[in-house]
Amino acid sequence: MNKPSQFLELLDSFITNYMPCSIGASPHTVTSYKYAFRLLLEFMYSKKRISADKITFEQLDFSTMTAFLDWIEKDRGCSASTKNQRLSAIISFSDYAQNRDFDAASVFRKGVIKIPMKKARNKKRAVLSVQEVSILLRLPDDSKETGLRDKVLLSLMYASGARAQEICDLMVANIQTNIKGSTLNIKGKGGKARRIGISDNCAKLLQKYVSHRRLDSKPDKHVFSSQTHEQMTIACIEGIFKKYIRHAKAEYPALFREDSYPPHSMRHSTASHMLEAGVPIVVIKNFLGHASLQTTQIYAELSQNTMDRHLKEWNNKWFPPDSEAMKEARKKNEMPDFLTV
Repeated sequence: MNKPSQFLELLDSFITNYMPCSIGASPHTVTSYKYAFRLLLEFMYSKKRISADKITFEQLDFSTMTAFLDWIEKDRGCSASTKNQRLSAIISFSDYAQNRDFDAASVFRKGVIKIPMKKARNKKRAVLSVQEVSILLRLPDDSKETGLRDKVLLSLMYASGARAQEICDLMVANIQTNIKGSTLNIKGKGGKARRIGISDNCAKLLQKYVSHRRLDSKPDKHVFSSQTHEQMTIACIEGIFKKYIRHAKAEYPALFREDSYPPHSMRHSTASHMLEAGVPIVVIKNFLGHASLQTTQIYAELSQNTMDRHLKEWNNKWFPPDSEAMKEARKKNEMPDFLTV
């Protein structure tokens, strides 16, 4: 490749230094941004015949960027939400580039900020009921090594409400136990740390598993491993979830009615069940490590059973069943049939 253009130099600085070091973006976010710009470079070469080292900010005007976003949606089959993610990455970089070289990046910046986000259909969040969670936690065969791992993993995900990546990153040193109970030190999105308590039953299960793996004196080891790697991956957790959800659907066809339950559905379920139990939403916010209360309100959805129960209580309070006296009075008043309830 020839000498990199100013566009590539600033993009390199943005991805390599600014995102992970200056703003503390998570590795997952950095990877997502990298992919967005790989697609842009692929588009510029395949459609415009402009190689990466020849791209200039002036070429990335409104029409070009609009064509690029249309391309990833129509030719590559990206959903509206994915298209919006790619646009967000580009807008973020345009702001960074303009602040460092206003004249060169202004055309690029002006173009991308005029592109509207595409309205995406709101996906229904899969939330497991308390009964479904209980079933799911019973399915792993803990007499087998992988079954024991899966049982502890699923139990911990529900007890902690942790994200899949946070479970992958959990190390033995992050588990602390004292007379008051057990806590986890979790490193969340953007490197933000939080300490949360977990139930005694889950703590005992976790401690027993750590001892079983002979990790008590190895604080730098990850708690969960795959069959091939010392640290488990998100893909591995996704595979575990699919396996047990598939078993659950087969054994309990009347339950588990959603099309799919990704690992994040356990986090949704934890938030929902905490809210149903009367835990203040501010406490749930801190427990889950959310930056804003608005995010927590989106995650903490009430189950249908809880909604039905509350509605029934409300109906019984304000629209009580007819007493015998009321029925007799209605007869005397000869109320027309079409007005009776």
